[in-house]
Amino acid sequence: MNIIVNARHMDVTDAIREFVEKKVSKLPRFYDNVQQIQVRLEHEADQTVAEIVVIAKKRNTFVASHRDPDLYASVDHCLQKISEQLRRHKDRVRDRKAVPLNEAVSGGDTT
Repeated sequence: MNIIVNARHMDVTDAIREFVEKKVSKLPRFYDNVQQIQVRLEHEADQTVAEIVVIAKKRNTFVASHRDPDLYASVDHCLQKISEQLRRHKDRVRDRKAVPLNEAVSGGDTT
């Protein structure tokens, strides 16, 4: 899994990069097929914008962004949004592969 941290109109210090990589590295816990994570940090006026793009297998792309005066809070809120998207997607995929209820109860043997 690749983690890319980019910034616009601001410098990414080692502390910020370490914080972001530590937080973002927990995302595959929600969905196993994560291939790449891109984090874009941007400074606009008095606020910072954090955007996280998660690229997974089968061309699944998840995007979340949040605007907040505090950079760390912005990243945290953005992570909450993206983790919810990944959790929902995993639930949908799991539900599609589920065995129908009538086959599960009868054991699949109809003779």
